[in-house]
Amino acid sequence: MHGTLSSPARKPLQSAFPPLILRLALRELRAGLKGFGIFLACIALGVAAIAGVSSLSRSLTEGISKEGRRILGGDMAFSLLQREANEAEQIYLASKGMVASVATMRAMVIAGDKGSALVELKAVDPSYPTAGTLETDPAMTPADLFAVRDGAYGAAVDTALLARLDLKVGDRIKVGGATIDLRASLVSEPDKIANGIGFGPRLLVSQEALRATGLVQPGSLVRWTYRVTVPPAQSTEAGLAAIEADASRALPEAGWDVRNRLNADPRFARNIERFTQFLTLVGLTALLVGGVGVANAVRGFIDRKRASIATLKSLGAPGGQVVALYLVQVLLIAAVGILIGLVVGGALPFVVTGLFGHLLPIPIEPTLAGTELGIALLYGILTALVFALMPLGRAHDIPVSGLFRDQIEPERRWPRRRYLLALSLALAALVGLAVIAAYDRRIALMFVGAAAASFVLLRLVAVGIMALARRLPRPHRTAPRLALANIHRPGALTPSLVLSLGLGITLLVTLALIDSNLTRQLRQMLPEHAPSFFFLDIPNAQADAFEGFIRQQAPEAAMERVPMMRGRLVTLRGVPVSEIKANEEVSWVLDGDRGITYAKTPPEGSQLMAGSWWPEDYRGKPLVSFDAKIADGLGLKLGDEVTVNVLGRNITATIANLRQVEWRSLGINFVMVFSPNTFAGAPHTHLATVTFPNGSDAATDARLLRSAALTYPMVTSVRVKDALEAVNDVVSQLVTAIRGASGIALLASLLVLAGALAAGHRARLYDAVVLKTLGATRGRLVLAYALEYGFLGAATAIFGLLAGSLAAYLITTRVMNLSFVPDLSGALLASLLAVLVSVCLGLLGTWRILSQKPALYLRDL
Repeated sequence: MHGTLSSPARKPLQSAFPPLILRLALRELRAGLKGFGIFLACIALGVAAIAGVSSLSRSLTEGISKEGRRILGGDMAFSLLQREANEAEQIYLASKGMVASVATMRAMVIAGDKGSALVELKAVDPSYPTAGTLETDPAMTPADLFAVRDGAYGAAVDTALLARLDLKVGDRIKVGGATIDLRASLVSEPDKIANGIGFGPRLLVSQEALRATGLVQPGSLVRWTYRVTVPPAQSTEAGLAAIEADASRALPEAGWDVRNRLNADPRFARNIERFTQFLTLVGLTALLVGGVGVANAVRGFIDRKRASIATLKSLGAPGGQVVALYLVQVLLIAAVGILIGLVVGGALPFVVTGLFGHLLPIPIEPTLAGTELGIALLYGILTALVFALMPLGRAHDIPVSGLFRDQIEPERRWPRRRYLLALSLALAALVGLAVIAAYDRRIALMFVGAAAASFVLLRLVAVGIMALARRLPRPHRTAPRLALANIHRPGALTPSLVLSLGLGITLLVTLALIDSNLTRQLRQMLPEHAPSFFFLDIPNAQADAFEGFIRQQAPEAAMERVPMMRGRLVTLRGVPVSEIKANEEVSWVLDGDRGITYAKTPPEGSQLMAGSWWPEDYRGKPLVSFDAKIADGLGLKLGDEVTVNVLGRNITATIANLRQVEWRSLGINFVMVFSPNTFAGAPHTHLATVTFPNGSDAATDARLLRSAALTYPMVTSVRVKDALEAVNDVVSQLVTAIRGASGIALLASLLVLAGALAAGHRARLYDAVVLKTLGATRGRLVLAYALEYGFLGAATAIFGLLAGSLAAYLITTRVMNLSFVPDLSGALLASLLAVLVSVCLGLLGTWRILSQKPALYLRDL
């Protein structure tokens, strides 16, 4: 009889596949998505995070590219440090198009009795702005704004300076030897982000006013930027590249930094890419954590469909078709979640622009980023496949009787090879996508390794907890005995709960420790060991007098002074730096100008690691001392030659020694220290630090700043606490963004935890009915479940603390290059809250189960 029924049933199913499979899948889905709410939420949340971050990043880079001419102030920008372009260079630039110039430097302003402050001084020529619009309050034309009236030069000022010195529009201040009339407050600069992050408020003046200050001296740290607007025929990508190449050939020793409107701020663009990768990895973490929720949901789905599976198999449906049927359903449901995530993520740039576009200091061009959305789509599909194939594959070989018997004792077996192969391919594709799509593949590989290790370790933790519970002596009291049995029994929730809760706690601890170490580094350690002040642009002729002045004003303070210039690396071992592929940790050395110095003896705080220092009276070929770690990252060794461009001259020096430098002290340190004869006769300034042994108060700092600004107006004073606050503001904004993105991953962890508990609803319901029939009270069962969840939560929290601490240590020391202190106060609080949440969620679901009447379910058991 069985053979008669099975044969005709099998044939139609096989012959009609896949249309029949799809039809059956759609028919079953008519009943709704009950039990798949967490599945949908997990997929949608992860895909939305990845799609939103990548779409917003694309919109920012598109905005920078589209607004490149406005940001740059022209089609091309040629920057020089410490000097203006000479006549030959200016003639060459003028031959390429219309030229406008801007000078930027740090300076001190004096506001009479109201004190002094550091500002970012920006001096423009009469054609400013050549692109975009300068907005001031009150609105003024540049001619009126910068005109000389009653011996005072006009300026526009950042409102932060007005607030800091209790000034208002119309007041006058002194900058060097010039009187500045604050005629308007700055509302918007078209080229603001091209100047990077400053340590002080902006003061916008004319170049005539800058020259009147007397601050521009030989060796002063003034950056001159020449903006060239080329004819339309040459403004193409190829045309701009040709001009840049021709400039290098025509003036090889100019030493200028060249940018064009298509890459207006490469450092900013690279930072966007790096930060995007980090947030994308956080989003991928949310998706992987959500994948556990997918696995739980699919497992629960198969559990609810046992009767249907048994019916299909009894009618002759092969196991492969059963798996295909439910895989199609799972993928259709996943498609709904992915679509929701793509819509939310794709809309994010438009929402941000609509709500905050007028507040953002950077241009944003909202766009539907097809490539980025496609990558998020692939992430969603592959994640659904990876976490769904294992629970689906198990249903292939379980016989009909086994499907029914599985209600009591689940059968433990691996799926067939075909499903394991499909799982392996999907997993390999997911890993490959994460690595290929990453900005830094090394970081992506580290993430993949950490994720894999977390899953494996958490599985081992679950197995260990179950083994320990199995071997512990049985308690005499009913509730603890039942709790212990629930931990290791067949079909226990232990693996799912440990995995979902463990991932969440590990992430919480990692973020808490990274946050605490960043805060400690910025607010505690640095101010304790760092100097109190930096003094820049000390004229060489007045260096000794200035040092005497400081020692008189602050006799208790320690002062260190060194000569300083700025140089740009041109070649390493004869290879142009543009052709050198340095790793991310040291590539900053090749990007732009670096501070350099010369010294007869090794600098304080440095330790020679290789080679020897030159004699104090050395007169031979130029030598240079290099930071050992950076030299290693650049592939440099003793005896190699490096060429730097200083004040328009290329100077080649041989590496004589390598030294270890402690950068985090914020003392005077340089990547390169040259032998004194290298720059004989070259104009330069000095850099000095002043450190109060026991710290200083605000009144002492203000008095010293004011005295130095009045006596030596050309010297720029930087209060380290103010600089750290500026850096801290930026870091705080980044940390806030990281916390926001990480909150998505934590939300996914909570969803997965709730899903794991929901997946065990059927088994808990069976237990509750049987135990209540045998006389167990609701209070006793609640106590048993509370002990179970509490024990699992505590054991998992211990793992999360250890794993999170290790992850935070590696990220802090290897990626951020900061010291690490295991301050577990915040991490312990986060772990405790996670355990309490898991217990509360578990008891909440259990209370609903215990409310059921046994009679309704006894007939089905």
